[in-house]
Amino acid sequence: MNYYNDNENLSFYLHHPDMEQVVATKEKNFAQAGQHPEAPANTDEAIEQYEMVMKLLGDIAGDVIAPNAEAVDHDGPQLVDGHVEYAAGTRQNLDALVQAGLYGMALERKYNGLNFPRVVEVMAAEMIARADVGFATIWGLQDCAETIQHFGSEELKDKYLPRIYQGATCSMDLTEPDAGSDLQSVRLKATWDEGANCWRLNGVKRFITNGDADLHLVLARSEEGTNDGRGLSYFVFDKADGGMTVRRIENKMGIKGSPTAELQFTNAPAQLVGERRLGLIKYVMSLMNGARLGVGAQSIGLCEAACREAEAYAASREQFGKTIDKFIAVQDLLSQMRARTDGARSLMYETARYVDLSASSKPASRIADILTPLVKLNASEFANRCAYDCIQVHGGSGFMKEYACERLYRDARILSIYEGTSQLQVVAAMKGIASGAYLKQIEAYDAKASSFDSLTDEMNSCIATLRKATADYKSLYEMATSEGTTSERFEHSTRALTEVLSNIIMGYLLLLDSQREPRYMKSCHYFVKEAIGEVSKHLAALSC
Repeated sequence: MNYYNDNENLSFYLHHPDMEQVVATKEKNFAQAGQHPEAPANTDEAIEQYEMVMKLLGDIAGDVIAPNAEAVDHDGPQLVDGHVEYAAGTRQNLDALVQAGLYGMALERKYNGLNFPRVVEVMAAEMIARADVGFATIWGLQDCAETIQHFGSEELKDKYLPRIYQGATCSMDLTEPDAGSDLQSVRLKATWDEGANCWRLNGVKRFITNGDADLHLVLARSEEGTNDGRGLSYFVFDKADGGMTVRRIENKMGIKGSPTAELQFTNAPAQLVGERRLGLIKYVMSLMNGARLGVGAQSIGLCEAACREAEAYAASREQFGKTIDKFIAVQDLLSQMRARTDGARSLMYETARYVDLSASSKPASRIADILTPLVKLNASEFANRCAYDCIQVHGGSGFMKEYACERLYRDARILSIYEGTSQLQVVAAMKGIASGAYLKQIEAYDAKASSFDSLTDEMNSCIATLRKATADYKSLYEMATSEGTTSERFEHSTRALTEVLSNIIMGYLLLLDSQREPRYMKSCHYFVKEAIGEVSKHLAALSC
């Protein structure tokens, strides 16, 4: 099975009209310096290259990673003499991707990378997560290469980036026993060793995904006497240099094939990435934004897997003389699962395009910043809901380990927790809510949708309802922030405001997508209904 060829949604977004601008932005450096011999000559050639690689990855996802998923979940990694040994299936997955040249997708070609845009990266992550979310967390951490590429010295880039293309695994070591979401509290200490011309790391990191990776990006306190984020710097540590041991592998609910580890650093040699004191406030924030988009891709991959498991089971399971997909109650569940998947996917690829364009556009960067928390929030919550509904469609069978939906349910739970909980994504969205940035973006979508010549009555009705929902959202915001409103009342409104905005935006995006592909109208209707229903409910609640 090929996970690209069997999913027409991926081809739809790979051939999106805005990809022309994405390709132009990605290749601009080569155009300025004279075309690199391996750079595509035009957009069509670039898209053809992307599609060829996606088809290759689709084969590996469907024929290697997915068949290994159950065994990897059962066997898991093992701790041997202070180091991690992957499950046999995990090693097979890694080997297949390295041999196919599918590491370092975003790396510049001079480091042997593919120089692919973020859109293609998240598409790859979606396919791998559909096959096995646990493995997607290992593969996706190659994003650490982008931090080194953007902020590291030429010496660091020349030393480490070609190794990542060759298959060196990565981790980002942020969390500590007393520093989870509050990364300003990081204590792991970095001290300069003049004689060895390197930094030395001492301390403990906890809950580190792929914790025994070859290369680690480590957040550490480099400034004596500090106790906040201004005293933190970012370092690259090479496992081959010694000084780090794995204290334990966590026994988790899900993504069991991915080793989540507690690490002990003891005089471990490391090199500074970028400048001192900017570790948290610049480099980690950049990496986390990329990681949150990656979790969005993982979530959508799991949504797709859950939809297909539920659809296949419903089409084969007979009760009362007919398959259960003929029953309206089951049809409703299946259509909601598919709508949520479509909505989250549309939002993710829209955000990824803005991330790509942000390399040369500050307005695009600002839009990417406000959309990223919405992707992480909605996609991860939808993944949990789709996994729940998948089991519901299966009934009692879904509670049994013979069916994949039980594993999907366990794997989904982490998605709304790591790389920033859903609650933190709401907090992150509040800046765009308070500034009016989301409303400005909604106005742009409305203008674009209204400009099409061939609007049907159905589309005009959706636009009218979305406009009504937007007007009601403004009323909701005014009520939540009016003079005399308590801080507690406002805080209780933040989740409602974020959810209503999300539904409106996904409604518009699916409406725009339906201009090229009419089948998205069904999912558009779902979000239009959710938008107007949710805002009406919250208006009534605040009025009490």
